[in-house]
Amino acid sequence: MADELLQQAQELLEGQIDFEGQKQTELISSVLLAVSALFAFILGFALQNIYVTLWTGLGGAALAFLVVVPPYPFYNKSPERWLPSGSGMAGSGIEIDGKKIN
Repeated sequence: MADELLQQAQELLEGQIDFEGQKQTELISSVLLAVSALFAFILGFALQNIYVTLWTGLGGAALAFLVVVPPYPFYNKSPERWLPSGSGMAGSGIEIDGKKIN
């Protein structure tokens, strides 16, 4: 029981996300930063206050940071399957254009 909890905690803290998760985080961060910058500009312009603009933009950047940076499990839904290290596959039996490469 304790080993299972330790393994789950280790997987959560390792920070692994797959390629699709990377694509998702890039899109989410771009959209959040653009929307928060636009909102900060409009709010600051309406209030004629640069501090409101800066703090609103900073809040949007902090929100994007909290949404994107932690390795949430939904960013690792389709991990790649890699060959195990030392599997003896390196260079053995590869055939290119009918020629075997060792």
